[in-house]
Amino acid sequence: MNHQASEALFEKAKTVIPGGVNSPVRAFKSVGCNPLFITKSAGSRITDADGNEYIDYVGSWGPMILGHCHPKVVEAIQRTAASGASFGAPTARETELAEMVCAAYPNIEMVRMVSSGTEATMSAIRLARGYTGRDKILKFDGCYHGHADSLLVKAGSGLATFGVPTSSGVPADFAKYTLTAVYNDLADVRRIVDANKGELACIIIEPIAGNMGCVPPVAGFLEGLRTLCDAEGILLIIDEVMTGFRVAYGGAQERYGVRGDLVCLGKIIGGGLPVGAFGGKREIMEALSPLGGVYQAGTLSGNPLAMSAGIATLKLLQEDGFYQQLEEKSAYLSKGLRQAADSAQVATCSHRVGAMFCTFFQQGPVNNFDDALKSNTDAFGRFFRSMLNAGINLAPSQFEAGFMSVAHSRDDLDRTIEAAAKAFAAL
Repeated sequence: MNHQASEALFEKAKTVIPGGVNSPVRAFKSVGCNPLFITKSAGSRITDADGNEYIDYVGSWGPMILGHCHPKVVEAIQRTAASGASFGAPTARETELAEMVCAAYPNIEMVRMVSSGTEATMSAIRLARGYTGRDKILKFDGCYHGHADSLLVKAGSGLATFGVPTSSGVPADFAKYTLTAVYNDLADVRRIVDANKGELACIIIEPIAGNMGCVPPVAGFLEGLRTLCDAEGILLIIDEVMTGFRVAYGGAQERYGVRGDLVCLGKIIGGGLPVGAFGGKREIMEALSPLGGVYQAGTLSGNPLAMSAGIATLKLLQEDGFYQQLEEKSAYLSKGLRQAADSAQVATCSHRVGAMFCTFFQQGPVNNFDDALKSNTDAFGRFFRSMLNAGINLAPSQFEAGFMSVAHSRDDLDRTIEAAAKAFAAL
């Protein structure tokens, strides 16, 4: 495929935008090529600046569960824009979407809208600290919760070793309050909790890790965290920014039957517009200003365009058979990709939960971040470039999940499997 226009746009962007992109994962550095510049989208397809069309499994990193530019979502945005794009004041739409979120998640009694997933997680952590009066938090290696200072941390060796920053610009004094554990290792979590008795405000987790590929929780892991948090007075924050309304209408918590004290949401609840939210038990949420002493604010939170897009999206997700369609399409694609890899005798390990999926270029199993890092990223890069040239857009990293939409057709899936068979064979 010809990518001359995208290449020229990238060169121009690099003169005024650091690295030419406004989020590092868009740079395509890990897959050995330069990013595409997208001009339009519809249904399961996106089109780049050179006019090349791709079957898209990135879906704007998850929210396009209906496909791109669903007519009812577009209509809702246009109708709202005609009366004002932003007021910085309350609107009835905020309450309507909040009620829909609370109805979908029994453990969310109150919710506050924000403008991104990062805002949601950083605010939930501040609320947990304020509510419990404790400073330390625990996260898991390989789980990404946005770029707030306290979350850009990886643990050092030793059970009680304080975290160290993994990004320049994060003071060590911030990082020392963040401890990290091995995902899917309940014994590791217990050891850390025991070493920090009465000091942990919260444990924050992606219930399905979508930032090390797609890694589901092993049996008993989430249940064990819930039990441990209850016993130690620790708040469990379940980050469903990626999984919320995607793996089920009630997210991963519905799928696995484990509920958080606080929940972070994003992506889908804005229909693709910038939005996030965090919510939980009334008693905890009422610790937020203006009712309580935990300050959190956002001038454009509850933006009317995002609220309207979210309301329209969630209504469509409630239609009969919606998630069954997603399940069937995702299962069909995953099976086809696995068979194509096996036929080419390429070692892969496939994971799928609902409409999230990933193919690791290794034998597996993959249960945590260290496991994921054993993948052959060079092979993935070659596979990615081959798929891109065949008109298939995948996430440009071995460590990102793929996303199915209801707009993907059987022909889309068959074309993807056929392209994958050729790409695997070329390896």
